[in-house]
Amino acid sequence: MATRLEINFIRLLSRCESIASEKRGEAEWRLEKYVGALEEMLVALRKSPSKPTAEVLTEYTRKVDFLKGLLEAEKLSSPTEKALANQFLAPGRTPTIANERMPATKTVHMQTKARCTGEMRDELLGTLATDLRNRRGLPLDERQSAAELDAVLQHHHNLQEKLAEDMLNLAKNLKNNTLAAQNMIRQDNQTLSQSIRQADLNFEKLKTESERLEQHTKKSVNWFLWLMLILVSFIFISMILFIRIFPRLR
Repeated sequence: MATRLEINFIRLLSRCESIASEKRGEAEWRLEKYVGALEEMLVALRKSPSKPTAEVLTEYTRKVDFLKGLLEAEKLSSPTEKALANQFLAPGRTPTIANERMPATKTVHMQTKARCTGEMRDELLGTLATDLRNRRGLPLDERQSAAELDAVLQHHHNLQEKLAEDMLNLAKNLKNNTLAAQNMIRQDNQTLSQSIRQADLNFEKLKTESERLEQHTKKSVNWFLWLMLILVSFIFISMILFIRIFPRLR
């Protein structure tokens, strides 16, 4: 059963996710304060005698780290930097409250990606519009020079876009490889744990069978000794009777 501290933590976490999913203006400072309080409550949860399971604590930590990273990404000045920072954010995997169909942090992550993409597009369109307005009043020669300069700038701009796209793809691949490596390590740990448990069971079975074999061996030896004793006694008595019945020939 959840403790009072965990219930308050879940309520505050749900509130932070709700604020993060909205357009933040004056409420920005509240989210930062709330996330700080979440960190303190998470530390208290880890130290609590009736703390949740390790899996639940890991999920809580993942969501709090996501909110912290989201706030840090919002403070960046360039939309490109924001988009790149958002690629490294890892939202929660399970809903925070029961009536959520999809984890709120995943929804916030998708909204943030869309917002950063829109900001990058608006910035690019605004720059192009400003350049067009500035060049309408130039003389013909200057317009031609400007056109050549435009071609050079466009080439560099295309290179920058390709570089940014390559960086995003590299970040995605790095993230996917990291997750894949974590899954492989987790599977290897599970396999190793199962192997250790199976080895313990086999050792116990081997110990039991060894004790049974030892007892069986002792019983077999005892029966053999008794059999030899009876056989020797029978031969001895037979010799005595033979001597008595058939005296030595003179």
